[in-house]
Amino acid sequence: MTRPARSTAVLVAVVVTTAPGLLVLVTLAAAELLDWRYGLLGALVVLAGGGLIARLRVPRFPEGPAPPTEMSEATPLEQAERAQLDALVAGNESVLASLPDPLVMLDRERRIVRANPAAEKLFGGGLAGRALTDVLRSPVLIEAADAVLAGAPDRSVEFSVPGGLAQYFQANVAGLPALAPDGTVAILSLHDLTGIKRAEQMRADFVANASHELRTPLASLLGFIETLGGPARDDEDARLRFLPVMDQQAQRMARLIEDLLSLSRIEMQEHSPPTGRTDLKRVLRTVASSLEHKAQEKKMSIEVSAGDPPAVIGDQDELAQVFQNLIDNAIKYGRAETEVTVTAEASRAASTRLGRPAVSVAISDRGDGIPREHLPRLTERFYRVDTARSRQLGGTGLGLAIVKHIVSRHRGALEITSREGSGSTFSVYLPTAEDQSNEPADR
Repeated sequence: MTRPARSTAVLVAVVVTTAPGLLVLVTLAAAELLDWRYGLLGALVVLAGGGLIARLRVPRFPEGPAPPTEMSEATPLEQAERAQLDALVAGNESVLASLPDPLVMLDRERRIVRANPAAEKLFGGGLAGRALTDVLRSPVLIEAADAVLAGAPDRSVEFSVPGGLAQYFQANVAGLPALAPDGTVAILSLHDLTGIKRAEQMRADFVANASHELRTPLASLLGFIETLGGPARDDEDARLRFLPVMDQQAQRMARLIEDLLSLSRIEMQEHSPPTGRTDLKRVLRTVASSLEHKAQEKKMSIEVSAGDPPAVIGDQDELAQVFQNLIDNAIKYGRAETEVTVTAEASRAASTRLGRPAVSVAISDRGDGIPREHLPRLTERFYRVDTARSRQLGGTGLGLAIVKHIVSRHRGALEITSREGSGSTFSVYLPTAEDQSNEPADR
C-alpha cells in the first residue's frame, strides 16, 4: 500500500473508530451531564485509542509486490502496540462503566441499544434490544424521548417509579449530532432524586409538626390572657385556676424550643465525632440521682448496675443528655411502684455490634411496652405512639431524635426492644477509649 493511500485509510479508520465515543462525550457535555474537563480527557483517550486501532488494522506494506505470508505475523512492536490499545479501550469502557448515574442509549425506534452497569443494576440485566416502554412506563418520560427522537431539543423531566418505596428520578434525554454506527440517536441519563424528595418531605413535615406543636400551647395562652383581661378581669378564682395552666403551657413551649435548638446544634456537629474520654459510671449515677425525686413521685426506683466499665470516647454533657432522656422516658412510661434498671458493661455483643471494643448501656422499664410496628419510627421527629399521653406527660416528641443524633455523632448505635405488657429496653452502644487510656477522663 502506498504512503498516501495508507494515510487516507488511517484517517478513515480513526474517524470510524472514534465517532461513537466522541458523539457520546459531546452529547453528555452539551447536556451538562459531564464536566468539560472530564469530557476533554475522555476525548483524548478515545482519539488515542482510535489512532492505535488505525495503526494496527491498516496494513503497513512497502510499495511493490505483496510481502511474504510470514511478514504478516505481528512483530514485538505491534504486539506491544496492541496491548497498549487493549488497555486504552478498556480504560475508555471503564469511563462509561464508572458513571454513577444510569445511562441508556436509544435508537430511532425507542429501543435500548446499550446501557451502562448503573442502569443494568437499577432495572435488571439484559436491557439491550428491549423497548424503553418495557423498562420505564412513565408517560412524561416516553413523551420526552419521542420528542427528542423526532428532532426536538434536549428534554429534562422528573418522574417517579412506584413500588413499596417510591423512587424519584430526573431524566435527561439528549439527541446525538449524528447517527452513531451502532444505531444510537439519543442518550437517556437518569439522576436519582429519591433522597432529595424524601428530605424535602421530611423538612415539610418537620415545619408542619413544629408549627402545630407551638400553636397549641400558644392558642391556650392567648385564650387565657384574653379571658383574664376581659370577663374574668376581677375574678380571683379564675386567676388561680388559669395561671398554673398558663405556666404549664409556657413551660411546654420553652421545652420544645430548647429541644429544637439542641437538635439543630447536634446535627451541625454530627459529622465531627468527639475525641475526649468520659467516665460512664459517673455520668449514669449523676443522671439517676437527678431523676430520683421524679421517680419517687410515682413510687418508683432507679437501680444502676454499672460495675466498672472502661471510659468511652464521648462528650460528657451530650452523653448525660442521652441518658437523661432515656431514664426520664422510662419513668414517664413505666408503671407506678416498679423499678427502672440501668446496666452498663463492656461486652462481646457490644463490640461485635460496633466492630471495635465497646460498652453497652441498657435502660429498661416495666411499662406497657410498645407495639412492634412503631419501633422503627420512634426516633423520628415528633413521632409518638400515643400523642395525647405524650403531651399529657410533657413530651415534646424530640427526645429520641436527639438521642439518635448524639449516639450517631459518637459513632455508636441505638437499639430498641419491647414486648407489650412487659416493658421496653433502650440499649446504647458506645466505643471505648482503650487506645487513649493515658489521657484523663472528662470531669
